[in-house]
Amino acid sequence: MAAPTKKELEAAWGVEVFDRFTVVLHIFRCNARTKEARLQVALAEIPLLRSNLKRDVAHLHRGGSGSRYIMGSGESFMQVQQRLLKEKEAKIRKALDGLRKKRHVLRRQRMRREFPVVSMVGYTNCGKTTLIKALTGDTALQPRDRLFATLDVTAHAGTLPSRLTVLYVDTIGFLSQLPHGLIESFAATLEDVAHSDLIVHVRDVSHPEAELQKASVVATLRGLRLPAPLLDSMLEVHNKVDLVPGYHPTEPNVVPVSALLGHGLQELKAELDAAVLKATGRQVLTLRVRLAGAQLSWLHQEATVQQVDVIPEDGAADVRVVISHSAYGKFRKLFPG
Repeated sequence: MAAPTKKELEAAWGVEVFDRFTVVLHIFRCNARTKEARLQVALAEIPLLRSNLKRDVAHLHRGGSGSRYIMGSGESFMQVQQRLLKEKEAKIRKALDGLRKKRHVLRRQRMRREFPVVSMVGYTNCGKTTLIKALTGDTALQPRDRLFATLDVTAHAGTLPSRLTVLYVDTIGFLSQLPHGLIESFAATLEDVAHSDLIVHVRDVSHPEAELQKASVVATLRGLRLPAPLLDSMLEVHNKVDLVPGYHPTEPNVVPVSALLGHGLQELKAELDAAVLKATGRQVLTLRVRLAGAQLSWLHQEATVQQVDVIPEDGAADVRVVISHSAYGKFRKLFPG
């Protein structure tokens, strides 16, 4: 919003007027709970501070009050403030880079342990956190019915019907026409989406603008330049169906649920199971192992053991496992024959 427009509206209405960027930034600031979230909000605020600085300096010049230069420094007031803002921005970016490197270390650790990662994305207040809580039973999660309640990426372990352990990643909610400065500031937060095995798009089908919200989320995801296979395999979940009596999805390949009431969760888990196995290339195999050796304990540690059928007369067991290609290769190398 241009400064003259803001002044005219305030004069006409007799109240202070805020543009979209300022309102969203204020909501972000209120919900920033971690160091990284607060740094990201501070970074997004820099362009607003620069804009306000130019407006204030222009007002001072029009009034003809005060000196244009700081005594003895050779710099004008404007130059000093711009330099301070530039230094502040550099300090914030350096701190965020440090936190980003820590996140990369954690991501590498997850990859070494081969945990499949499922990223939950969606429009703000669509119920992502509530759905993750329902899928994992994580009582530490406290969903809040408000815009941008989640500003940080958090990971929560859950178990699929195949007994495979997955990590559900809770991401910041999207918003239509989100200011570019905010997208840039929180881009690092969405890096984890690009490194996930599966994306789940959670939609609030009770919202009157559900279709516009979907379009906004899809456009934002495409703007992140995610790998095409990751976008093509995205699973769509229609949440809050309890608020729409008799709801039946008209689109194919979607799963209707009520995260709050638990409706449709078993069907969703089955869909997630199949999608994760396909995305990660895991196989369901039955392997015969010797009971006296280390094979069984190795499989328990490196794969997901579904069933063990002991054959006493052979001193062996048939073990059904969910196993990745890399883990199966290691198994054949360690235990040939």
